[in-house]
Amino acid sequence: MSTKPLFVYTWRRDLLASFVVFLVAIPLSLGIAVASGAPVAAGLIAAAVGGIVAGILGGAPLQVSGPAAGLTVLVAELVHTYGWRGTCAITMLAGLLQLALGACRVARTALAVSPAVVHGMLAGIGVVLVLAQVHVLLGGTPQQSSIDNMLELPGQLVAPHSQATLLGLLTVGVLLAWDRIPKRRRGVLAAAGRVPAPLPAIAIATFLAWALDWRVPRVDLPESLLAGLHPPALPHGPLPEVFGAVVTIGLVAAVASLLCSVAVDRQRPAGVPRANLDRELVGQGAANAVSGLLGGLPIAGVIVRSTANLEAGARTRASGIMHGVWVLVVALSCGPVMELVPLAALAALLVALGVKMLGPAQVRDLRHHREALAYFATLIGVVLLGLGEGVLLGIGVMAVLALRRLTRVNVRVEEAAPSGGEAAILTHVDGDPADFGGGLGTLGGVPVAADDLSPPAGRWHVVVEGTLTFLGVPKVTAVLQRIPAGATVDLDLNVDFMDHAAFDAVHEWRRAHERLGGRVDIDEVHEAWYERAVTGDMSPPRKSSPPARWWAPWANRRRREEASELDGPEVSPSALLLAGVREYHGSTARLVRPIMAELAFEQKPEHLFITCVDSRVVPNIITASGPGDLFINRNVGNMVPRRGSRTADDSVAATVEYATQVLGIRTITVCGHSNCGAMAALLAGGTEVEHLTSLSRWLKHGNHSLARFLAADTGDDAAEPPLARLCQTNVMQQLDNLLTYPWIKERVEAGELELVGLYLDLETANVRVLDQAAEVFVPVPDEAPAGEPRALT
Repeated sequence: MSTKPLFVYTWRRDLLASFVVFLVAIPLSLGIAVASGAPVAAGLIAAAVGGIVAGILGGAPLQVSGPAAGLTVLVAELVHTYGWRGTCAITMLAGLLQLALGACRVARTALAVSPAVVHGMLAGIGVVLVLAQVHVLLGGTPQQSSIDNMLELPGQLVAPHSQATLLGLLTVGVLLAWDRIPKRRRGVLAAAGRVPAPLPAIAIATFLAWALDWRVPRVDLPESLLAGLHPPALPHGPLPEVFGAVVTIGLVAAVASLLCSVAVDRQRPAGVPRANLDRELVGQGAANAVSGLLGGLPIAGVIVRSTANLEAGARTRASGIMHGVWVLVVALSCGPVMELVPLAALAALLVALGVKMLGPAQVRDLRHHREALAYFATLIGVVLLGLGEGVLLGIGVMAVLALRRLTRVNVRVEEAAPSGGEAAILTHVDGDPADFGGGLGTLGGVPVAADDLSPPAGRWHVVVEGTLTFLGVPKVTAVLQRIPAGATVDLDLNVDFMDHAAFDAVHEWRRAHERLGGRVDIDEVHEAWYERAVTGDMSPPRKSSPPARWWAPWANRRRREEASELDGPEVSPSALLLAGVREYHGSTARLVRPIMAELAFEQKPEHLFITCVDSRVVPNIITASGPGDLFINRNVGNMVPRRGSRTADDSVAATVEYATQVLGIRTITVCGHSNCGAMAALLAGGTEVEHLTSLSRWLKHGNHSLARFLAADTGDDAAEPPLARLCQTNVMQQLDNLLTYPWIKERVEAGELELVGLYLDLETANVRVLDQAAEVFVPVPDEAPAGEPRALT
């Protein structure tokens, strides 16, 4: 593929995406301005400035900025307190504050705010938005507080409903129906379904009100957008309160934008650079400063527009910039048309948006992490007390939860069953009274009193998890002291911190237990807190590296013994490799020695695994396999040359021959992966590797994969980017290439050999398996079908 067609392809997608986002932005900008109590033109100014200024200067290429519904409540309070021109000045100063924060490179610090608080704040704003705008939808007027809106809502519901109410209900109905139109099929209906729902909903309500000549409140624009500009004026009020308003607007908008950037970054297509959060904060600050100066609303990254941008196929920041240009053109030239829009229709749009902000899926995720309490505390606080008070309440609840977790320790105890009997398991969690002196245990799955177990000296397994400080010492020692004298104890310390009091308690118990003839084996899962205390090395672990894991890259692992050797600037690759060998000898070799001794004279692999040479693909990790399980062939692009191909190569065929005819392997797996360099070279026509003659010759074996990809390419309708689709198509083609060898085809047809296709998504670390009948990769089931092993441990 040449450079020019790819350039044209990218710009075509960006242009189409900009129109989609523009269609979403117009009705939302008008509705947010009305709900904020600001001039309607302020919403259009903010949309144009957010698209152009933040798009040019920001660091998140596919994020789209503009007036955000999450700031509506806050802006409405500022307008009521300081007036519109004072609010513009606060917006401008908040932008300058964001510029300073971005220049200081503190964007990552803003992400320290718990997602539970952020989502609770957005949900609370959604409730406030719904309570206010439902009055407009019903033909009434919203009150100044959410409590007043709730108290007046029953009377509003039983009051006679006007034409405005019918327009609002019609808008909601169109929004709900439009989202259910299938978008992946062909035809006029599917094409209409790709248009963002807010545009047809507002357009239909506007046309009906105009055609029936209904007298309902409508959008009020100035004669021209330039005439509607409101230059900022210094807000009147106590300086500390004004300063607090500036900080609040700046930080809330910054956190919302950065969280949106992170969310968009996780969904970015292949080839799109990662978001630079510091640059994005600078871009948001510049956009807010310009918007406040011109009389626009505060600006933030908006997830609704950004998601529309992604789904429409945008590839560069050009889509967001062009969307701002379209908003500016329409605002300057189509004012009379926008003045026909009924306010009730905009209110209905905001009600629907507010309901979406409640996010029940977020609540489910937070419940798994036990943070739902902070979410609901923030939500209720925002609705009943106000935005700032609600956020502070949520942060306070999170602080209490964090403090509780920092002092939390769990203890699990299991006594191995003698003579093949049932294990007696006693569990101690968070101070529950399930100890040996009066709690409950289980024997054969039946709860029994701990005193009735009378466990003999045997082998005990104790697991301590959490943060082991002096606060947890009574709980841990109560468990350890109940273990019978003379027993063998496997003590797993899965703790992220151990203070001296906790070490002293565990160490003294160990010494006393061993004096009475027992044995204690201590295994530390995370940091070697106990080991360092015993050896006298109480220096804290280096913060630059996470806890060591055998499967982690060298760069992410800690080697205490060789820190001085590897931390210097002159470390050679061979020194790093040998350090890894020494680590293997010190910690792993003794564990695998029995297995290796058994395999030393004969290999009995279960599978032939053909995969790419890419260093990020580690077959034994993604298959949870060990020595002797896989017979592996790695080559560039995980390719199998077809039988009789012009470019002769027998290396892969030799591997397959030996595996099936000598080793008796009955399964061949071809595993591809995302972001494959070989497939990227194929997609680019091989121009980037022309100077590498051997590699260029090898890549010719991928021409059938490329042809198959081009024949099946669905273009803009594809759910995944071209490179990902080619990587998956290549796996299918290599399985077909295996069948060009007659002896393989005969075994497959006879049921003696099985071909399997796998695809590893590097970003998510998930593996999918090929459904060969449907030619799609599907998730590996969490549960194995009947008759298959459910666990390999």
